[in-house]
Amino acid sequence: MNVLLDNSDVFLTGFKNTGILFAFSAVFSLILGTIVAGMRVSPAPAMRAAGTFYVNAVRNTPLTLILAFFALGYPRLELPQISFINAAIVGLSLYTATYVSEAIRSGINTVSVGQSEAARAIGLPFMQTLSLVVLPQAFRSVVPPLFSVFIALLKNTTVAAGFSVYEAGAIRAYLSERGEPLLPGLLWVALMFVVLVLGILTPLQRYLEKKWKVAR
Repeated sequence: MNVLLDNSDVFLTGFKNTGILFAFSAVFSLILGTIVAGMRVSPAPAMRAAGTFYVNAVRNTPLTLILAFFALGYPRLELPQISFINAAIVGLSLYTATYVSEAIRSGINTVSVGQSEAARAIGLPFMQTLSLVVLPQAFRSVVPPLFSVFIALLKNTTVAAGFSVYEAGAIRAYLSERGEPLLPGLLWVALMFVVLVLGILTPLQRYLEKKWKVAR
């Protein structure tokens, strides 16, 4: 307990930045992943090919390599510079969006073909059919896999510690600099991640599942 209390500033700052990384990356990856999922089921071959290439290329690239590019390679390009935490958000969003896309695409495949055919029969184009008819039903089916992706995202934020981002994964280094015992510090970090998952994400998942199950 002394390790936690004596270094409360380190833990608070680390988990505050972890929360920022997670929240922004979750939102951006959900938006991008939904767009890519729509591309993958598009009737246009070029859109399907682009979506498939993005998913296969990014998902099979190690997250560490993606973050390394934005931390070390991007600053060398003649582009507007961004902070390390913003670079981490971009990298995490691009990476997580591929898994979000596949989860949503699996939900789209659970929607009856008759739903799409009925929408097209009344004159709705593909985008309106997707956004107004298919996606609202698909999201209800993919709450568990989506939250599994977001739980993985929460844990993946610790990778950003290796690229000068002060978040939960960097707490160990700060405790080491202060001469604190590392094992208790790491146990506290692990416990806090368990609390975030079991105390926030899991109840939210259950709430959405229950709400949308009734809505059906």
